[in-house]
Amino acid sequence: MFLYKIMIVDDEESIREGIRQKIDWKRSDFELVATAGNGQEALELAQNLHPDVVMTDIKMPFMDGLELCERLHRMMRDVKLVIFTGFDDFEYAQKAIKVNVTEYVLKPIDSQELIGVLNRVKDKLDNEFAQKCNIKQLSEQYERSLPILREQLFNRLFNGNVSEQWILEQAGLYEISFAGSFWAVALVEPHYGIHKNETQYTTTSRKELIPHMIKQLIEENLPPYCSFKTTLYQDFVAVLAMLSGQDEMVSFINGMDQVCKQVQRYLLFDISAGIGSLCTSLSSLWCSVRGAKSALRYCVLAGSSGAIYIDDMEPKNVATHDYVEYNFNELISAIIIGDFKEITNEISRFLSLFYAKRYQLLQYQLLLMELITELLKIIRDYHLESTEFLEKGFDSLLSIADFNSLEELKEWLQYICSKINRLIRQERMNMTKRIAEEAKQYIQAHYSDAEMSLEKICSYLHLSTSHFSTLFKRETGISFVSYLTQVRLNEAVKLLNTTECLLSEIAQKVGYNESTYFSYVFKKQFGMSPVKYRSRGVMKCETH
Repeated sequence: MFLYKIMIVDDEESIREGIRQKIDWKRSDFELVATAGNGQEALELAQNLHPDVVMTDIKMPFMDGLELCERLHRMMRDVKLVIFTGFDDFEYAQKAIKVNVTEYVLKPIDSQELIGVLNRVKDKLDNEFAQKCNIKQLSEQYERSLPILREQLFNRLFNGNVSEQWILEQAGLYEISFAGSFWAVALVEPHYGIHKNETQYTTTSRKELIPHMIKQLIEENLPPYCSFKTTLYQDFVAVLAMLSGQDEMVSFINGMDQVCKQVQRYLLFDISAGIGSLCTSLSSLWCSVRGAKSALRYCVLAGSSGAIYIDDMEPKNVATHDYVEYNFNELISAIIIGDFKEITNEISRFLSLFYAKRYQLLQYQLLLMELITELLKIIRDYHLESTEFLEKGFDSLLSIADFNSLEELKEWLQYICSKINRLIRQERMNMTKRIAEEAKQYIQAHYSDAEMSLEKICSYLHLSTSHFSTLFKRETGISFVSYLTQVRLNEAVKLLNTTECLLSEIAQKVGYNESTYFSYVFKKQFGMSPVKYRSRGVMKCETH
């Protein structure tokens, strides 16, 4: 049975206990998860427990109920806030409305009245829950999201590293047909500034519309030539041609050439359409995408307007084409976040090209240089010590002839890639320790600041609160709030032992604006008040 979580906050324990005993919580579909004696304590509990409902008094020490409601509303937008108080004051009611209080109940609280409040709150929670789970509403939202989801699918399709089965499953899910036996990709790129006269579309305020206008012109002019899909991809308008035979490729190229002319006619600037080679599977479309990008580099030779087919610009060589188009993404991913087994598998997959086909020595060399370049980028990006990799001439000039066999090359690659992997892991651990140490130093320097908070230290360290909280607790064994409290109380103990400062002065020096709250925290930690401690003079400062 699902129960909503509820918390009671009141500085009078008798009231908290009375409310707890008066209500059959389970019968009302609630679970009482916590009680708190003040707003500060309640806020800390709420951050961990995430209650659905918080019932709180207004007048409390350290943090009153209205401030608690305001902060809870900022942190947890869905939490329902119920205020009970002895003040029948219009000003309080106004403030309660501002912080989105759901119910406002006067003391003394009648149990039947409270049950009625709980029933109304439960109805609101039920309605909100039903809204979020509403299938029709979710379906409508899904329909609105389909264009974005389809665009994301095309992006993954063009980037590679997806299986044929996954593509077909996603295509069915998003209602996209890729019917055809052959596929090719064209990437359309506008050339601003080719003509001297500025047009209404090349001003800064209109440039973001140009890809959509080009996409529309393609959809209007290309249908007579072939079946196709269009999408926005990176800085291009992408066209995926779906062909039933290889002979339809000529028609696709001609169609794209005509589209370029139409765009020039209507928008008064040139565009080029780079067209990649034919593919026989959707999972290899990234090869056609790369070919299309390469084709666009030939604009300087082929002209700035029209279709440029990569096979017209580069001699067709199956072996060269295969190895040049090898995608290193999976190997890079294994090195950065994987383990030795994943690295070994990806190296074996890479070397399977060498075993499967016969290449000239120069072709092997070019492929190895490409891999070495990728590894050097990882070393640079993660700021690894390059001297660690100088053995055996680890650089782009490394020769395939330095190895006696492919097995020896495999062992060397496993060694280098695993070493990079270990150093990246070590770098992550060192960075975690450095951040925790920097946080400790910051706390030590600013513990006297009453405004010190998790958000403030995270802003200083340029980290998210969730990431920093996880990192700090893993390194120190305690939360940020507990560590800050510990530092403050340790310093308070020193001041109590070595100075004659008033209790209010000591509270200010260690970051507490209110001496009463300082005394409350001190007693909670050490079992006695600061005054009693000073009179005894027996407590020793804890060190951490």
